Amino acid sequence: MKKDPYHDKESIDELLKQYHNLRNGQKSIFFEEEAFEKIIDYFDDQEDLSKALEAAETAIEYYPYSGSLLIRKADLLLATRKYNEALRVLEKAELFDATDINLYILKTDAYLAMDMQEKAVALLEQAVHFFEGEEKVELLFELADVYDDYEEFDKVFDCLKVILECDPTNDEALYKICFWTDFTGRNEESIKLHLKIIDDHPFNEIAWFNLAAAYQGLKLYEKAIDAYQYALAIDEKFDYAYRNIGDAYIRLRKYKDAIEALEKVLELSKPEEVIYEAIGHCYDRMKNFAQARFHYRKASHLNPDDSKLFYKIACTYYNEGQWASAVKQLESALKIQRLQPEYNLLMGECKLQLTEYKEAVQYLSTAVRVRPKNVSGWEALIRCLYTAGFFPEGRQQALAALSHTNNKAVFFYYLSAILFAMNKTKEALLYLEKALSVSPKHLKKFVQLNPSILQNPLVVDLIAQYKRSR
Repeated sequence: MKKDPYHDKESIDELLKQYHNLRNGQKSIFFEEEAFEKIIDYFDDQEDLSKALEAAETAIEYYPYSGSLLIRKADLLLATRKYNEALRVLEKAELFDATDINLYILKTDAYLAMDMQEKAVALLEQAVHFFEGEEKVELLFELADVYDDYEEFDKVFDCLKVILECDPTNDEALYKICFWTDFTGRNEESIKLHLKIIDDHPFNEIAWFNLAAAYQGLKLYEKAIDAYQYALAIDEKFDYAYRNIGDAYIRLRKYKDAIEALEKVLELSKPEEVIYEAIGHCYDRMKNFAQARFHYRKASHLNPDDSKLFYKIACTYYNEGQWASAVKQLESALKIQRLQPEYNLLMGECKLQLTEYKEAVQYLSTAVRVRPKNVSGWEALIRCLYTAGFFPEGRQQALAALSHTNNKAVFFYYLSAILFAMNKTKEALLYLEKALSVSPKHLKKFVQLNPSILQNPLVVDLIAQYKRSR
C-alpha cells in the first residue's frame, strides 16, 4: 500500500505544531521518543542543522538514557564539525547501548576528521569482533575505506577477503576485490578465494569474472579465457567479460578471436574509443590496413583530441607506401602535440621518401632534440642526411649521436659510410674496423646505406680479414 504524501505532511505539520508548543512551555504535551526522532529528521532533511541539534537536545532532556538519541545528536555535532563534543556524547551513548553499530561508525568519522587514523583503525578492528552478519560486513567495509584513505592497500584487500569469507556473494565486495587484486598484484590469493566461492556458488558470474581477471594478471591467458566463458554462459550480456577476453586474445596474438569479442562489446554497450582502437590494432597486426584505418577513424571521431589515433592512421598509410596520405594524418597529430618524437620521426621518414630532404631533416632534428638518447631518431636523421648528400652535416650528426648514445656501434658504421662518401678513405677504414670489432651484426646497416660500397676492394678486404681473425 502506497503512503499518502499529503497525510504524511499533515502528520509532520501536527508534530511540528506540538513540538513548538512544547518548546514554548506547554509541559502537558507528551512526546514519544519516535516523535522526537521524526522532528530531528525533518530539520536534518531541511538542512537546518541548528534546529535539528536543538530538537535532539530537547529530546535528550526527556529521554536522557536513550542511546539512539545521543547517537543522533553526535551525528549532528559531526556535521557541524564539533568533533570533540561528538566524541564525548558518543562515550555517554556507549554506556546505555554499546551494541549500536552507528556508535562505532560515527566515532571512526570523528577520529578521521581529527586526523587520528590509528585510533580509527584500532576502534574498527576491535568492533569487528563484537558483531556478526551484515553489521560485521558493514564495519569491514568502513575499515577498508579507512585503509584506502591512508594508502594501506594490502589491508584493503585483506578486509574484502574477510567480507567474502563471511558473505561469499556480496556483490560490492566482489566488484571491489577485482580492482584491488589487480592493484596489489595478489592474484594467487584471489584465485584460491574465488575457486572456493565458485565451489559453493557455481552460478555467480562475478566470481567467475574475478577468477578470470586474476588468471589474466598472472598472464595465464588461456585459463582466463575459459573462466570468462563461464561468466558469459551465466550472463551472456556481461560486456566487461567480452572486453577482457578481447584483451587476452590480443596477448595471445589471436586477433580474429579478439575482434569477435570486442565487436560484442560494441553491441552490448555504448561505443568507446578504446574498443575501436583495440579492433584497429588487431587489423593492423593482421596487415589489413584499410580496416585498421576504418576503426582508428571511428575511435578518432569519439575523441578528436587524441593525437595518437592520427599517428596510428598515418602508420597504416606508411606501411602501404602512401607517404602523402600519411603526412596529412601526421599534420593533424602534430597540431595537437608538436614535439612528440614518434610523430616527428615518422614525418621525417615520410618526407625522406617524398625526397623533401630539408623538411625531413627539420622533423628528424626535432625528434633527436626532444629525445637525444633515442637511437632510432639519430639513425633516421643520419640516413636522411646521407641520402640527401649532406655529408658534412651527416658527419657532424654521427659524432653527436656517438656522444649521446654511449658510442653505439651503428654510428661508427654510419660515420665510416659518410667518410667514404667524402673520399676520406683512411679515416673511413679506421671507423669501419672499430665498428666491426664492437658489433659485427650491424654491418648490414652499413651496407644498406650504400650497397655499392661492397665494390670497394679495401672494404671487402677489411671485412674478409675480420672474418678470418674471428
